[in-house]
Amino acid sequence: MTMNTGSREAILAAARRSAQTHGYNGLNFRDLATEVGIKAASIYYYFPSKADLGAAVARRYWEDTSAELEAIRTDTPDPLMCLLRYPEIFRRSLENGNRLCLGSFMSAEQHDLPETVKHEVQTFADINVAWLDTVISAINGVFPNSTGRARAIFAAVSGAQLLARSRSDITVFDEVIENYREVGLLK
Repeated sequence: MTMNTGSREAILAAARRSAQTHGYNGLNFRDLATEVGIKAASIYYYFPSKADLGAAVARRYWEDTSAELEAIRTDTPDPLMCLLRYPEIFRRSLENGNRLCLGSFMSAEQHDLPETVKHEVQTFADINVAWLDTVISAINGVFPNSTGRARAIFAAVSGAQLLARSRSDITVFDEVIENYREVGLLK
């Protein structure tokens, strides 16, 4: 069977949407095949197992996020403005069908994930924290617990997204992020 790159990309895109809505446990080859317009067995050509598909989706997600974070730093040379723009990445998921960040959703399923998927999900958190740590250090200079602060910001923004999704109200996200700015978390 010969498949094209377009089919693989369509499967990954459909799986990403599904995982952001239903998590890893919501990935279903039959549903994905229907959405993509192929036979379920065709998915196995690219992804021999659900774990392979989940790992590929999570890897692509953190790669895309890493590229977005670097684009923010390139487009916005002021590190404080970079930090203020950081929540945009999480907001976009809410704007797109009230979805969650894939890394956050799959992190909540940690105990049910195959090791390969866990690794990719952890990498997502690691690249976010490392980026935040770099930005925070550029704002404040090197200080003792910049990594701890970076983790707190990552967790806080993820939590704001979760709260907004539970209400199906993106304004909740905006209000929480504004409160983080007012109290100095995002400064």
